[in-house]
Amino acid sequence: MTSASPSEVSTYSVIGCGLIGASWTALASATGLRVQAWDPSWADAPRNVAQFQQRVAEAKTQLTELGLQGDGTIVICATLQDAVTGTDWIQENAPERIELKIALLKEIEAIIPAATMIASSTSSLLWSDLAAGLTQPKRFILSHPFNPPHLMPLVEIYGMTAEIRQRAADFYRCLGRVPVCLKREARGHIANRLASALWREAVNIVATGIADVADVDLALTNGPGLRWSVIGAHMAYHLGGGAGGIEHYLRHLGPSQERRWADLGAPQLTSEVCGLLIDGIAAEAGGRSIAELEQQRDAALISALKLRQSARNEPV
Repeated sequence: MTSASPSEVSTYSVIGCGLIGASWTALASATGLRVQAWDPSWADAPRNVAQFQQRVAEAKTQLTELGLQGDGTIVICATLQDAVTGTDWIQENAPERIELKIALLKEIEAIIPAATMIASSTSSLLWSDLAAGLTQPKRFILSHPFNPPHLMPLVEIYGMTAEIRQRAADFYRCLGRVPVCLKREARGHIANRLASALWREAVNIVATGIADVADVDLALTNGPGLRWSVIGAHMAYHLGGGAGGIEHYLRHLGPSQERRWADLGAPQLTSEVCGLLIDGIAAEAGGRSIAELEQQRDAALISALKLRQSARNEPV
């Protein structure tokens, strides 16, 4: 991870401070930015502020383990106007309700100057839908992180022009992220489409009685998942082609790949299938709470990130 921040951004606004917003806040603060945070629930539920601060503190502790120890100021704002006044970059993290997001983005745009960037963390909504209500859509981008953003390097970016996408990519690199840019908008972007395709077949395997939930997860984490943590799907098949690489694979093994594609399922989330998944997860979790599972996940992610940094000789 790096701690540099681009000269054009010194103040970063986080709008919507649940899990994603707290994670963005910790990351930006740890890279030395001033963060102005606001959530609409804080006015009526002050306890939510304390919960947010606790989440940020926990995330910053994890970032310290990865060598990121900047101490940017975090300002708890009473109003949206306070949160976006004097800022250079706005990260919106409202719930995935299109009417809510459109209204919020329009309200933000009415306050800020023309040069201020607006980024939405949406995972499933389209840029064209959200940008439709804006008067200056060119400075609006989608920047979808993987949860939790302070640990998961990926940020998927889509905006109106290649120039604005590049500007966004440069900014997120300075937060230690790994940005990828979509050439055209797509629902679910890149990673969620890939994850959805894989989970569809994981559900199909359970639904058709091929294997139980726990064994499906073990097969993934100890097989392709481990390999995918260091090389992508295309590169994995390139190496699977031996000396001839992907060209040899496609020529000689392409037909077998097509047969597997043809055999993949399209399950429905019926009550019976949902029951199988719920019971299977209960067995796999073995009594561990969501909080315990999250702690174990994050500890493993931190260890994996450290190993990747070491293997690639990256700065911590």
